[in-house]
Amino acid sequence: MEDLLFELQLVMPQVILGVINGAFYALLSLGLAVIFGMLNVINFAHGAQFTLGAFVAWMMLAYLGIGYWPALLLAPLIVGALGVVMERTMIARLYKLDHLYGLLLTFGCALVIEGLLRNSFGSSGQRYAPPPEFKTFDLELGDFFLPGYRVWVLIAASLVCLATWLVIEKTKIGSYLRAATERPQLVQAFGINVPRMMTLTYGAGVALAAFAGVLAAPIYSVSPAMGANFIITVFAVVVIGGMGSIMGSIVTGFMLGLIQGITEVVYPEASQTVVFVIMAVVLLTRPAGLFGRA
Repeated sequence: MEDLLFELQLVMPQVILGVINGAFYALLSLGLAVIFGMLNVINFAHGAQFTLGAFVAWMMLAYLGIGYWPALLLAPLIVGALGVVMERTMIARLYKLDHLYGLLLTFGCALVIEGLLRNSFGSSGQRYAPPPEFKTFDLELGDFFLPGYRVWVLIAASLVCLATWLVIEKTKIGSYLRAATERPQLVQAFGINVPRMMTLTYGAGVALAAFAGVLAAPIYSVSPAMGANFIITVFAVVVIGGMGSIMGSIVTGFMLGLIQGITEVVYPEASQTVVFVIMAVVLLTRPAGLFGRA
């Protein structure tokens, strides 16, 4: 019995941290799935837009004295507006071309964003302290200490993922979006401005990435490379869940975070590669992903 309790004390902290990492995977892959599922654009700038959300929150605090809670609302709106400009001026011109053009364009935009941030603020990370009110929710589980802010991240990410899924799958707006991806001329005939809808959809996907960036700012160092550390794993999450599948991105994000946490205990050397092993197996057995359609 004592051995079992000891093993649980070793496993539980990593499981909890894995689920919290999974919340970031789910939130970021959700934005990617929204953009690809609705616009058929592989948005390689997603990691840089995640980073931009964290930097906007940090700049608001450092230069304007605007704290965490206003930044949690304002930073996604600002970065989402930049995404709208990016879609109107560049991405909208590529909708009728092969996916490769959109991938190359957004990859180039990611390099530009990261380069500008690095030249302006350097490569070293900037500290962004979590709101002090979360200290009252700190948890101590034996020898394991769980900051209350991480609990908030898990709750906030889960609520945003659920709300996004409900909007896309259960509302009239979501039905218009899904119809516009398959029959844009028909939707346009009903008086709906499809180009504007696509622009706002891209902006919403970018805003989700920025929201995740603000949530991540107090946990990870706010640096130009923080998005690059996530984006490859997040693309693997999207592929495993199914390209464009909203529910697939959410479920797979949390699931892979949990698997990574358990692997960290059982076989630490494989914790960074287990996601890609799973991706290879899924692609061999279900090329469309776990929740995707062929």
